[in-house]
Amino acid sequence: MQRYFVPSVSWENDRVYLKDEDAKHISKVMRMQAGDNIICCDNKGRTSLCEIIDLGGNMIEARIIEEMETTSEMPVQITIAQGLPKADKLEYIVQKGTELGAKAFFPFAAERSVVKWDDKKAGKKKERLQKIAKEAAEQSHRSMIPEILNPGSFLDLLNYAQQFKIKIVAYEEAAKQAEYSRFSSTLNKIEHGDSILCVIGPEGGISEKEAEQLMHHGFELCGLGPRILRAETAPLYILSAISYHFELKG
Repeated sequence: MQRYFVPSVSWENDRVYLKDEDAKHISKVMRMQAGDNIICCDNKGRTSLCEIIDLGGNMIEARIIEEMETTSEMPVQITIAQGLPKADKLEYIVQKGTELGAKAFFPFAAERSVVKWDDKKAGKKKERLQKIAKEAAEQSHRSMIPEILNPGSFLDLLNYAQQFKIKIVAYEEAAKQAEYSRFSSTLNKIEHGDSILCVIGPEGGISEKEAEQLMHHGFELCGLGPRILRAETAPLYILSAISYHFELKG
């Protein structure tokens, strides 16, 4: 069943009003009719089964049939801090990371980042990434859309990290030294409801200087197994491992 994120201002009593791209998708792409059912989420935890009652122009009116219990969100809150990678890799990371349960994404300019975002491009890029996150959240039946934070510097990352209980860095040198147990032991310290910040470098990884600074700010430098992962693979590995640890492991 199709799922749509609808701003809370568009919920009125037992009615939900879908506009713009969502209305177009319902009427033009899915070719739904009055009487068809959809799922609406307000991005604040509310999820409702709704029946379409009117397809008029650029607005769809739906009636709430029942409230739904959802269990699709991670029991821990994971933010991926990603060193800016080349090309469209960040779009891929946001899309797949959303499917795997990330709560937020913080792009930052790492020492080895080749790509630089100027102020003119940053706004449009963030808007596109937020749209990708919304579509991926709908596809994967999330009840929340991950937040795309404003891109920042490495210093911004250090300041931002102060609010997190658990801080992890995917560090290539730790993997080369066969230091795999630290990631596992860190996961065992995490409790339900904890906030976790996971830092992944761009192509070329986190520099030694950055690793030292992160360690001094309370980060665990972790290897992610015996293979060296690409910049776009590492965050998905981390999210999958945490998901298994909290959601699948008996």
